Amino acid sequence: MTILEFLEPMFLIKAVGLLGVFAIIFAESGLFFGFFFPGDSLLFAAGFLASQGILPIIWLALGCFFAAVAGDSIGYAFGKTVGVKFFTRDDSFFFKKRYAEKAQLFYEKHGPSAIFWARFIPIVRTFAPIAAGIGQMKYRTFIIFNITGGFVWSFGFILAGYFLGRTVPGIDQYILPIVLLIIIISILPGLFRLRRWTMVLYNE
Repeated sequence: MTILEFLEPMFLIKAVGLLGVFAIIFAESGLFFGFFFPGDSLLFAAGFLASQGILPIIWLALGCFFAAVAGDSIGYAFGKTVGVKFFTRDDSFFFKKRYAEKAQLFYEKHGPSAIFWARFIPIVRTFAPIAAGIGQMKYRTFIIFNITGGFVWSFGFILAGYFLGRTVPGIDQYILPIVLLIIIISILPGLFRLRRWTMVLYNE
């Protein structure tokens, strides 16, 4: 079994089962080591398997939603704890207090929509809640957009796979091309927004 085989969505789901899917979504949503997991394609493939009766659709959707929200919340808590230490540190070659303060201002100004759209950008969604915590975003604001983004992301991809599996004959032959297309379509708007926010951050 190679690493590429392990990260292939259909193989991965069959290998780890329902609870394993929850664990992967949790890790990819807010833990540093989870960024290499195929979150979007995993949800879509899980939705397809649910359409074939292999996974329970209700528990799958609810479990992935709660796992995504919980993962982001853990990432936020970690970032906020680390961020407090950053703000109390003296300037050094690797750390400038003004950069941490600028990150705080950035998330106060752009945070809510940034947290929502980061859900649809692989890798970025893993680090976005950590960055929000470091930027000292208010938790009430964070959790609202965390829940909203987590719901649209998890239910959206799962239901897309589920309904395509239920309505299109022979769809299993085209899962990988469809997954790639969905990922490209989903990340393009987010990448444009990320580029614009990055330019704003460095110009402020």
